[in-house]
Amino acid sequence: MMWFEMLALCLLTVIQRVALQSTRPHIIFIVADDMGWHDASFHGSDIKTPFIDSLAYKGIILNNYYVSPICSPTRTAILTGRHPIHTGMQHGLIGGATPYGLSLNETIMPQYLKELGYATHIVGKWHLGHYTENHIPTRRGFDSFFGFYVGHEDYYDHSAEDGWGGYWGYDFRRNQAIERGYGEVYSTELYTQEATTILRLHNTSQPLFLWLAHQAVHAGNYNGDPVQAPHKYVQRFPNIKDVPRKTFAGMASALDDSVATVFQTLQETGMLNNSIIIFTTDNGGPTNGYDRNAACNWPLRGCKNTMWEGGVRGNSFIYSPLLLTSGYVQENLMHITDWLPTLYHAAGGDVSKLKRPDGFNLWEMLSTNGQSVRSEIIHNIDPTANFAAIRVGEFKLVNGHISGGKYDSWYPPPEADAVDINRSLSGNPLSDNIAIVGQPIEVKCGPKPLNAEFNCKPEVAPCLFHIPSDPCEFHNIAASHPAEVQAMLRRIDDYRKTMVPPSNRPIDPRANPALHGGAWGPWLKDEQGLISIPNIIGRQVEW
Repeated sequence: MMWFEMLALCLLTVIQRVALQSTRPHIIFIVADDMGWHDASFHGSDIKTPFIDSLAYKGIILNNYYVSPICSPTRTAILTGRHPIHTGMQHGLIGGATPYGLSLNETIMPQYLKELGYATHIVGKWHLGHYTENHIPTRRGFDSFFGFYVGHEDYYDHSAEDGWGGYWGYDFRRNQAIERGYGEVYSTELYTQEATTILRLHNTSQPLFLWLAHQAVHAGNYNGDPVQAPHKYVQRFPNIKDVPRKTFAGMASALDDSVATVFQTLQETGMLNNSIIIFTTDNGGPTNGYDRNAACNWPLRGCKNTMWEGGVRGNSFIYSPLLLTSGYVQENLMHITDWLPTLYHAAGGDVSKLKRPDGFNLWEMLSTNGQSVRSEIIHNIDPTANFAAIRVGEFKLVNGHISGGKYDSWYPPPEADAVDINRSLSGNPLSDNIAIVGQPIEVKCGPKPLNAEFNCKPEVAPCLFHIPSDPCEFHNIAASHPAEVQAMLRRIDDYRKTMVPPSNRPIDPRANPALHGGAWGPWLKDEQGLISIPNIIGRQVEW
């Protein structure tokens, strides 16, 4: 074949690909698990995530974006567009042996998108319930599933420990079938391979929804090897001396490579120009020994599973050639419940058809860098643990046992020196928080007062913070703003009236993988089987 014939064939292939592209956008939704505020270099971390940074800077960095404080509630909120207080997911998370999940009365994103003609696939972590077959991903709108049901597991052998019942089991599936034979393949690479295979085999004339819910950078099994990464990733960080943090950096680096590979595959398949890519963490990073992990939210206060900013302010960006404006930092409030109405609108759906969404359609705001749509966020109301937190305008109120008293402080990364710490705890927050795209977007807290550790006791009385000027929650101003405190307490009461009871149930010994061939999976035919569950509540651990 002559060179000009080869050129003509290549041009014809490109033209055919363009002609066969779906008129609706492809949606690639990437969830990082337990990635803290200071675990990406676009927030100033020594953990270099060059491709995530590059994509974030070319897209829209969401700098006032809020998540739930722990895994299952965030995932339910993204997929339903409804707040966990309205889905029964406001307390804790779903354990491997706890017989409940996201209610079957809830419609989730893949089900909505299938009505618009989408192919839908999930790769990675589910964690929305698996106690009956009706609760697993392929019964809830996904065409395929490749991953694990529970909240965490070993990155290599796919064994998972349940912290409540003390049970162990294998947890890895393709669709409903137990999948073995991947024992030495690192899960981040495994999920990347599966995601790229889906992209390469996809008929681009049909719109695609790919939910890539990575295991990284969540800890593995608490009573095992919690921080795991291949040496080739760990060795990229010779300057980090703390061993767990160094290995954690390798986990984050593998995640960065995954995002790069998915992006490259979208380019090679001709899908990129008609794609929307979302990257988000599910909650703040586990610090100070939580889960034996080595994440970091510095300089934000607290960590995963708390109502402090370190638990609920999340890393996130959106990238798409379909955005009218990009390459900027979005400072308006955004909540995880906003993703469903925003993406459903971008896909050409009628948002009014969504069932009781709590989120807002922010596509126009994001696409044009427009005016704020949200004015408040109810972070959570947990009637079991007895706490609540809300953001109204520039003020945040926390009330009750918001962290169990164990994670109330500020935890710098082990690799930081005094200069790094002082840099983060200096400057004028109102002026220095203005981001310059292409440079690290760092939170500046201002000087830390001597009484910062003691001036707020939310379990005793509500605490109030002005987040724009005090993003690190140093200054409890409740005493000087009584009107704001009372108004925000009334707003919490308003939300409380709309809340459904938590769905949590005690562990069921019948879930023990030892009774099911050593694997986690559905163990009840339907919800009627719950009536005979013994009232056993095991030791509750933190993940």
